[in-house]
Amino acid sequence: MSSWAEICSGSDTISVPPFLERTKARNARVKLDLSLPSDPRASSNGDAKDTKASSNGDTKDTKASSNGDGNTEPQLRERVFKFSEAAVDKIKSTVNANNPPSDGSKPFTTFQSLSAHIWRHVTQARELKPEDYTVYTVFADCRKRVDPPMPDSYFGNLIQAVFTVTAAGLLLAHPVQFGASTIQKAIEAHDAKAIENRNSEWEKAPKIFQYKDAGVNCVAVGSSPRFKVYDVDFGFGKPVVVRSGGNNRFDGMVYLYQGKSGGRSIDVEISLEAGAMEKLEKDQEFLLNV
Repeated sequence: MSSWAEICSGSDTISVPPFLERTKARNARVKLDLSLPSDPRASSNGDAKDTKASSNGDTKDTKASSNGDGNTEPQLRERVFKFSEAAVDKIKSTVNANNPPSDGSKPFTTFQSLSAHIWRHVTQARELKPEDYTVYTVFADCRKRVDPPMPDSYFGNLIQAVFTVTAAGLLLAHPVQFGASTIQKAIEAHDAKAIENRNSEWEKAPKIFQYKDAGVNCVAVGSSPRFKVYDVDFGFGKPVVVRSGGNNRFDGMVYLYQGKSGGRSIDVEISLEAGAMEKLEKDQEFLLNV
């Protein structure tokens, strides 16, 4: 993205030339069935269509099918929650409070801590039954996970969805460390062997990833606050605000961005069914207005 911005700003050279040898990561060709499904709603929980936008751009109402039932079209709402540096630090310290290094476990990262915080409170806002499954999904960068590893400048989406699942009752009955540990283990287990197995399985029966594949009652996290999105200038000045597009929005989709206020602050963009969003907006333990 930085190199693209440099080109748009008129630079004759770019600081990070893209690595274009995609076959170095995997040299395989598959035939995809690109025909439209007979009932698009039954095969995808996306297809979001904006119907209303707020004056400040922080909330939107959309129509999209649910990730649990492709035959219904509940109203979705999008909201950006701004977590200050102090709030992010509090979440991380709380999650790591009962995770002493002496037991051999690694400290939870900021990403894992915030993800567990979001997963827990979204599940609570959805008012799921204790026996209902809830899936956490993260779209992980695999550049350094594949064998041999690819450079950071590898051009394209060398990503895979990493899944972990538990019962809503278990997630909420245990401290937040339970969710963080579940996420941490899933991410660490996604090594070169796991990627190879997933690729081989997909190549035997290739299909295009659809929103419903993110999992039932999911919290699916994309992007990362480590991307310095507010430092990128395409020739029009630095961004005033950064948001996702409307094409990748469904119930439970989450985007994490570098906070506009800088430092370790993080902006969290969430799309949820309207009823769950209303409850989340009133959840003071989630908001942490520090």
